[in-house]
Amino acid sequence: MKKLVGKVVSDKMQNTAVVTVARWVVHPMYKKRFLRHKKYHAVSLPSAKVGDRVEIAETSPVSKTKKWRVTKVLN
Repeated sequence: MKKLVGKVVSDKMQNTAVVTVARWVVHPMYKKRFLRHKKYHAVSLPSAKVGDRVEIAETSPVSKTKKWRVTKVLN
């Protein structure tokens, strides 16, 4: 089961939060590090608010786009 840590950027849907996860990537030729961001739709029953840092875990598909759930709010 994968677990990721990210920041909630939207909580306007019912029981759903959009979480942005950033990761560092090294360019293969120039060896420079830069950030990549990806957004995940997650079931948010602990009701995370915008700006919260949360941990999300992979789960079986709940809907077309929701395959993650918020396990805990970190801040």
